[in-house]
Amino acid sequence: MAELDKQRTGEIYDPAASDIQALQIQCLEKMYDYNATRPHEAEKRQKIMKEMLAEVGEGCYIEPPLHANFGGHYLHFGDYVYANFNLTLVDDTDIYIGDHVMIAPNVVLTTTGHPVLPALRRHGLQFSMPIHIGSGCWLGAGVIVMPGITIGENSVIGAGSVVTHDIPANVVAVGNPCRVLREISERDREVYFKGRKIPQEVLAKYEAK
Repeated sequence: MAELDKQRTGEIYDPAASDIQALQIQCLEKMYDYNATRPHEAEKRQKIMKEMLAEVGEGCYIEPPLHANFGGHYLHFGDYVYANFNLTLVDDTDIYIGDHVMIAPNVVLTTTGHPVLPALRRHGLQFSMPIHIGSGCWLGAGVIVMPGITIGENSVIGAGSVVTHDIPANVVAVGNPCRVLREISERDREVYFKGRKIPQEVLAKYEAK
């Protein structure tokens, strides 16, 4: 099996293999172009992003700079995904992100790890496992998501959390390691921050959409 195939199937592989390196350079060139765009070049950014990523839905945007091993080549966006500054992807294999996902600054999504056995690490060997982030999620600033993790739809991951285990849908989870704090509840329809009430006209306007 070619090293590039092993990279996509969870096997231990050598990232310095020629087939991997050749693809990686092509992908990094596209990411360089994306990060070099000027603020007024929104159309150019959209064009490059659609060439750069595996899939891009409607209304998606990544604030430059983006940092990614493969320039987003294995990144799959649903619709209306927003990623703030300094999104860092160790995207050696697939990262799936659903619709209406919000990603705060300095988030790290890493699909790749290294064997604990020193003899293998000495030669730079690694493995990559896909990440799945459900629709409606919000990842707070500085969140780190580890290889092979699934985060269920609508869940909120608190700032600075390190996600080492799967997180179910419709919860608020925080900490290092990240743990479920509570479910998203009816109270979240009433209060948005430290006792501040959500205006009824806001609920009426946006819940219906």
